[in-house]
Amino acid sequence: MSPANAAMQDETDTEPTSGNWSWWPSWRPTSMSLLKSAEAKILACIQNNVWSRFVTLPNQNRIWTLKVTNKTALKYKDQAAQTPLVMIHGFGGGVGLWIRNLDALSHSRPVYVFDLLGFGRSSRPSFPSDSSLAEEQFVSSIEQWRQSLGLERMILLGHSLGGYLATSYTIQYPERVSHLILVDAWGFPERPQPQLQESGDQGSQLKRVSPPRWVKALASVFSLFNPLAVIRAAGPWGPGLVNRFRPDFKRKFEDLFEDDTMTQYIYHCNAQSPSGEVGFKAMSESLGWAKRPMVQRVNLLPPSTPVSMLYGSLSWVDSSTGHTVIQIRGKSPTSVTLIEDASHHVYADQPEEFNRVVESICNTVD
Repeated sequence: MSPANAAMQDETDTEPTSGNWSWWPSWRPTSMSLLKSAEAKILACIQNNVWSRFVTLPNQNRIWTLKVTNKTALKYKDQAAQTPLVMIHGFGGGVGLWIRNLDALSHSRPVYVFDLLGFGRSSRPSFPSDSSLAEEQFVSSIEQWRQSLGLERMILLGHSLGGYLATSYTIQYPERVSHLILVDAWGFPERPQPQLQESGDQGSQLKRVSPPRWVKALASVFSLFNPLAVIRAAGPWGPGLVNRFRPDFKRKFEDLFEDDTMTQYIYHCNAQSPSGEVGFKAMSESLGWAKRPMVQRVNLLPPSTPVSMLYGSLSWVDSSTGHTVIQIRGKSPTSVTLIEDASHHVYADQPEEFNRVVESICNTVD
């Protein structure tokens, strides 16, 4: 049995454990089994061939993985020879959120998607509180996942947090990435410095504008908790909170599901014991800024590695950061594309245009 096959386990294997958090009250209406059921309903929409397994890493953590291939391809070997597309979801997400993209993007090449370590159905180990160590744990798990599957090179696409980690991965393992695609990537810009304004008494002097005290106090309180703690603390009211505060997820997929399938999936992804969420908290400052802004490191990307940055025109992520990256990289191949009428979840807001743009980028590789 090859190392790659030895690392793959059937999806009917025991679900990953939840680390040291198994004591959490059982009044939360969630479990890994319910997450699995919600995900299965979503993945049933895929028309192409789907391979789904847990990939076991050397440290025994397991990464839930899907591989989608074109079942109508006349020559499977021809598709297998194409550079695979690997897509990494954002914070609080999972493989199910790519449901509008998997069939289209697997038309001419294999597509791999996986739940990041600490998210979805993957293992949920403890994460260090140091930002660089937390980032390294994520990146190391991606590289171990790649090694376990025997992928030599890939087109690497990351959304939001996934874009940040995909960039960090490419900096560390540049020989493995043929093209880097960043979709509304989180964590790139530096946190703005407090603005200066003229003092009323002395026009020649400047003073810093500080947020109101109540804002500082509120930020201090929230900094004590994990970002999605409220979903878990709400117990049986958790699913209702997701429906109330993220109704957009239901609307984005309403032509596929008339019920609450997608919001139930989001709930079950994030009502489990916090793990990757803890890692994200370690990497971020108050109000969601990255402690280690990626714009300070993009100069470490290999000059020959093409980078394509996609943004939603209605997103809260500032697309001007992409142009900053272009300036930093100079003559290195870098592009910025704005997807009209799309918010942060570009792949779900405008899936046809997103798929067209991504497939066009992939075709420049092979």
